[in-house]
Amino acid sequence: MIEAVLTTVKILDAAEEVLRRFGPDKATVVDIARALGVTHGSVYRHFPSKAALRDAVAERWLGRVSAPLAAIVQSRDSASRKLRRWLETLASVKRRKALDDPELFATYHAIALESRDVVGAHVKSLIDQLTRIIEEGAEAGEFKAADAATAARAVFDATARFHNPAHASEWHSPSLAGEFEAVWSLVLAGLKADGSRDRGQVPSKKKGARSPRAPSQR
Repeated sequence: MIEAVLTTVKILDAAEEVLRRFGPDKATVVDIARALGVTHGSVYRHFPSKAALRDAVAERWLGRVSAPLAAIVQSRDSASRKLRRWLETLASVKRRKALDDPELFATYHAIALESRDVVGAHVKSLIDQLTRIIEEGAEAGEFKAADAATAARAVFDATARFHNPAHASEWHSPSLAGEFEAVWSLVLAGLKADGSRDRGQVPSKKKGARSPRAPSQR
């Protein structure tokens, strides 16, 4: 009877409570099964291993982070405003989780570090969202990025201090908002600039201008 109503969602809910209580190092599948009132074999019918269960926990947690970002990408707004809202939302969601429940945040961060494939897929999804925003900006003439995917990765990396859990200890800083503004100004200026020289293109020569001779010709 109990096993008939046991679902993946219930297992993940119980796993989160157990992780909150014991932490990632001490929490076991047996503890999760006990919290559900079932045998650990019942849990393994849904997840073939403890690693698979942890991956699912990490994936659900990361999904809560990316869900509001997807809505921003779909919204009707200028690319510049979308990009700003996207970056602010990613940073605020992470910061809120870290400040409201630091122990649970540390637990999820530890699990995510173990679930490299899950994290890799999550980061790819975020960069894909950024790429779409930058492509829209390029099509509308707001941005001049020659390669939207490369620009998206650069933006993601440039703003890592505000959303990467590795920097969570810095999120208490009262100067964080001002530092974000400084980085945002640079990001926006970079996207709006014509980066032809940075891409290795030589400025066109004025008509009639003489080319400088190589040192060996002087």
